Amino acid sequence: MEKQELKKRSEVPVELTWDLEVLFATRAEYETALTKMEADVAEFAETFTGALNNAEVIVEAIKAYEAIQTQVSVLYHYANLPAATDLTNADYTQMAGQFDNKMATVSATLSFFDSELTQVPEEILDAVVEIEPLYASFIRHTKADKHIQLTPEVEKALAQLSPTLYAPESIYDQAKLADMDFGTFTVDGEDYPLSFVLYEDFYMYHTDTAIRRAAFDAFSKVLKQYENVIAQAYYSKVQTEKTLATMRGFDSIFDYLLYNQEVDQDLYNRQIDVIMSDLAPVMRKYITHLKEVQGLDKVTYADLKIDLDPEYSPKVTIEDSQKMVADAVSILGEEYTEMIMRAYPERWVDFAQNTGKSTGGFCTSVSANKAHPYILMSWTNHLSNVYTLIHEFGHAGQGIMSSDHNAVVGDNPSLYLIEGPSTFNELLLTDSLTRKTDDPRMERFALTKMMSDTYFHNFVTHLLEAAYQREVYKLVDAGLGFDAQKLSELKRNVLETFWGDAVEINPGAELTWMRQPHYYMGLYPYTYSAGLTIATQAFLKVKEEGQPAVERWLEFLKTGDTYIPAEAAAIAGVDITTDKPLKDTIAYLDRSVDRMIALTKELN
Repeated sequence: MEKQELKKRSEVPVELTWDLEVLFATRAEYETALTKMEADVAEFAETFTGALNNAEVIVEAIKAYEAIQTQVSVLYHYANLPAATDLTNADYTQMAGQFDNKMATVSATLSFFDSELTQVPEEILDAVVEIEPLYASFIRHTKADKHIQLTPEVEKALAQLSPTLYAPESIYDQAKLADMDFGTFTVDGEDYPLSFVLYEDFYMYHTDTAIRRAAFDAFSKVLKQYENVIAQAYYSKVQTEKTLATMRGFDSIFDYLLYNQEVDQDLYNRQIDVIMSDLAPVMRKYITHLKEVQGLDKVTYADLKIDLDPEYSPKVTIEDSQKMVADAVSILGEEYTEMIMRAYPERWVDFAQNTGKSTGGFCTSVSANKAHPYILMSWTNHLSNVYTLIHEFGHAGQGIMSSDHNAVVGDNPSLYLIEGPSTFNELLLTDSLTRKTDDPRMERFALTKMMSDTYFHNFVTHLLEAAYQREVYKLVDAGLGFDAQKLSELKRNVLETFWGDAVEINPGAELTWMRQPHYYMGLYPYTYSAGLTIATQAFLKVKEEGQPAVERWLEFLKTGDTYIPAEAAAIAGVDITTDKPLKDTIAYLDRSVDRMIALTKELN
């Protein structure tokens, strides 16, 4: 594998960056729009405070509220996206911070709206839906919120405190991306540069075992130096969540964090428990086969993400990815394909590698017709990059289709569903890699990428995050605290339980709790496996039924927040009220690993 060097943000080619000028052509234009939004918020409050007493006025108010939310979305993205590309840039971080401070005031001013709506009689709220059916999901949440809404004064105070309440994640990001200096590490007399991005996106997959393990050790050594401050930031976050849960009348922090997802603890716990028990043997079988094929002395935690057949892994450029993506998603039809392929000429994606850039990948949608989604990732010319990209395109497609078919206040699906479209697209990519070949090595390669890039990442990595996170929240629910040592102990126990004797949980593995921002996003990690369960079953139905299943999937992408998760999944033909989809998905993976092993024997 080629040696990687990180450039400064100012040195990367503009064509590898996303286009923020779609939002505002200049900083001055942004400032003008920010001032107008603040004026509109003040006018909204003056017009509707104390006036939400009939359905017609409420409909008018929601429309005005949507217009403000659209303005806020555009402003938010313009103010915050630059910081994600370079946290070492003081101008970027200051602009994000200043916007967050202004939004605290805006949110406080708008807090009356939810407070007063929850006091409106249900028959008037029902009349709102009769006038404007697109507001049905918004009213559904309003009626539910009647039971957890605090007094208007308290709600306003919480809104004003929002920058403080969300500070732990900012502290984590600053420590990880701005303060940590990983320097270099040495293997056989040669120095290699190291950073958070380089480890997560490059060295973790390195084909040279000595370099890969040395990078892990050097990476972990630096993480260890920051474990106490990051543990304290995380402690502050979960204690805040517990306090808010208690204030709003929830008996458990789990009920509070699952409330907006509209799922219960049974669904949440089932997802974790079944995978920990049923998938673990399948993954141990896979990792043992990887060890045998690669001729490793053992599999350490540093070796988990390597390819089964790295010599066969092609170098993939951004230009190459266009054909691969188009071919993969073509089964969803010309309209969907054209929508996704706009990403390249319109520069939806920030591909650049540079210092200070956030790790991993994300997609964020802007609530405005003139603006497209934005995707962040770091391109390293590996096939795994295509999986990341098509994953984020899944989010982008759902965001666009949901926005096109729902009101602004009803276009965000439940978090439980959010990873379905992204992982579904990954399965389409694997399918496109295999359907035109009868080469057993190519088939094995594609199955390996499906295991390592789709299921390992979403079904295992994030699931183990969720299992660890559950133990942390149990402590908090019991009124207990934790420190860095306790978090490492919990993480190590989860890893050892899942991997058993198949993987050596070497020193540094326990610090994995320091590597993901997901812990600052409530009960998010488990939703990857939940979404992938829905995606797998829908994908298998597309393979079996063809166009009827495709139509159901496209309809699912349009639903937004129209339905609770169980109803939305049913539109895609998946019944998540039982454990059958999850167990069927694990059985599909088991068959895939057996097929992989059979292909290896055939090749040998």
